[in-house]
Amino acid sequence: MAEFTLPKNSKIRTGTTHPAPPSPKKPKTFKIYRWSPDDGQTPRVDTYTIDLANCGPMILDALLHIKNDIDQTLTLRRSCREGICGSCAMNIDGMNTLACTKAIEEIDGDVKVNPLPHMPVVKDLVPDLTHTYAQLASIEPWMKTQSPPPSRERLQSPEERAKLDGLYECILCFCCSTSCPSYWWSGDRYLGPAVLLQAYRWIADSRDEAKGERLDNLEDPFRLYRCHTIMNCTTTCPKGLNPAKAIAEIKKLMVVRR
Repeated sequence: MAEFTLPKNSKIRTGTTHPAPPSPKKPKTFKIYRWSPDDGQTPRVDTYTIDLANCGPMILDALLHIKNDIDQTLTLRRSCREGICGSCAMNIDGMNTLACTKAIEEIDGDVKVNPLPHMPVVKDLVPDLTHTYAQLASIEPWMKTQSPPPSRERLQSPEERAKLDGLYECILCFCCSTSCPSYWWSGDRYLGPAVLLQAYRWIADSRDEAKGERLDNLEDPFRLYRCHTIMNCTTTCPKGLNPAKAIAEIKKLMVVRR
């Protein structure tokens, strides 16, 4: 897995080292990426030493402890704390993952925390997902039908429903897309693993009646075919999903319909 990579031509500097608490029982040092659009400065790495005896077990617990008790200027996204919302996705110790499900004890030495790589940064650990959400909207991630609606729900067999396993669980944290070199270099046109997994989730749904239209939308040298199956997306997914397999299934359908 590639280490966190700074945007092209950017420089990073050593930031503030905040004092450690007196006589900590379980000291742990965090090195956290800091950048603000308001101060005109280049990015920096601030150092914080905390006492794990006064903190919860997860990386998110430590970040909130730092924000609440040491440095209120630290900016991050978080919501559910249960690995469901995807808000706290960031690069921790060189791997894209969720801060709320990554245990501090899993990391030896200093904990390095950066925003998701190769994304515009709003501030500190908050990436700008505007473009990524626009790409998600472009695949129209909702059921599309032409037949008259039934009197009750649209039914599926257990076998048809099983085809959605490993797809519907995606929480759109974008850990996979931001770990993909093809998305780093061609993200303006390549949809990336997260969006393509979402696209296949609707292609595979037996209730959806727009499979041909959806495949037409993806039939493009860049939107789909920049995937080279290096599997970074699957390695980093905090939900254990396999976006690379979903992309391969779309490619197979492209071949079959020809």
